[in-house]
Amino acid sequence: MKPSESALTMDLIPSLARLGWSPFFQMHLDNLSDGRLEPARVVGVRKNSFSVSQGKGSRLARVAGRLNHQPDGLYPVAGDWVVMTDHVISNVLPRKNVLSRGAAGRRGKENAQPTRAQVIAANLDTVFVVCGLDRDFNLRRIERCLTLIYNCGLNPAVILTKADLHMHPEVFTREVETIAFGVPVHLVSAKDGLGLVQLEDYLSPGKTCTLIGSSGAGKSTLVNRLYGKSIQLTGSVSETVGKGTHTTTSRDLIIMPQGGMMIDNPGIREIAFWDGDGGMEHAFADIERLALECRFSDCSHMHEPGCRVQQALIEGEITKDRVENYHKMKREMMYLSDRQHKTANRVERERWKTVAAEIKAMKKRRGKERVKL
Repeated sequence: MKPSESALTMDLIPSLARLGWSPFFQMHLDNLSDGRLEPARVVGVRKNSFSVSQGKGSRLARVAGRLNHQPDGLYPVAGDWVVMTDHVISNVLPRKNVLSRGAAGRRGKENAQPTRAQVIAANLDTVFVVCGLDRDFNLRRIERCLTLIYNCGLNPAVILTKADLHMHPEVFTREVETIAFGVPVHLVSAKDGLGLVQLEDYLSPGKTCTLIGSSGAGKSTLVNRLYGKSIQLTGSVSETVGKGTHTTTSRDLIIMPQGGMMIDNPGIREIAFWDGDGGMEHAFADIERLALECRFSDCSHMHEPGCRVQQALIEGEITKDRVENYHKMKREMMYLSDRQHKTANRVERERWKTVAAEIKAMKKRRGKERVKL
């Protein structure tokens, strides 16, 4: 019997499967040598503790001290699979994927860049971009959210809430479809139940979704309607500024009646990027396709002759706001790439600086030893 098999009894496996356990996680569990370790999924994150589940209820757990002192190690987030002994999380199993962004705290400085990554949730099947059809509706913000999701290699879907505020809300759906190519767009009203049935398809057993969007977009209200009762605190939106308050202050993985799971997140004020791998190509597929037809391969799409992007802009194929947002995010991605590259070089220089110092100190010690002899 393998060590891991002793931790997984036959009655435990179906319970774990309902939480999304798969051969991927089983393989990594099998690589561990301690048969006392039990797998569990993180279903709640608090300041000094975590709530974990094996499919039948939940319990509180704390992390082993060494996880707090591993700068490159994994630290548990909502959706993670962890291994534990008693009530102590000893390690985090490798993740299938993560939704992450640049950590908040730029204080509104347009040119300021995040200095570290913030992992929002792990092991996801779908990320919902939730946007209310009130003052929250913003195509440029949706573009940024989609880019963030694609950067993380995840599958997005857009949910337009508060459809009951408009006589013809399908107009907004068509607007979003012009910038979200191939992305499912769902028109929803939590008030009268419009569109809720279509969302249940994402919540099949073992599937995990998460919600991102502004405060007041209707994320928690949506979770309550899909669940069938109020399990998440909700708040009103200010009529003066059109902004909601942070009623959701933690990240919880909620096991839904449909069989799947939903992670509700606090509202995101800043959509800062951290990983720039391929998101622009997907989120701005129309502009990227046009760019292939430019006269110059290194065209900046700003003022060069023969620029197909500028031609499309003049002819109304694409909007000025979309092109400007494209350029803005391109600059951010380039800055991010350059900074991470420079950081890697700096780390290498510091490493060799330390090695040189050790060699110098070694030679000095040997010199003193020769003098004594």
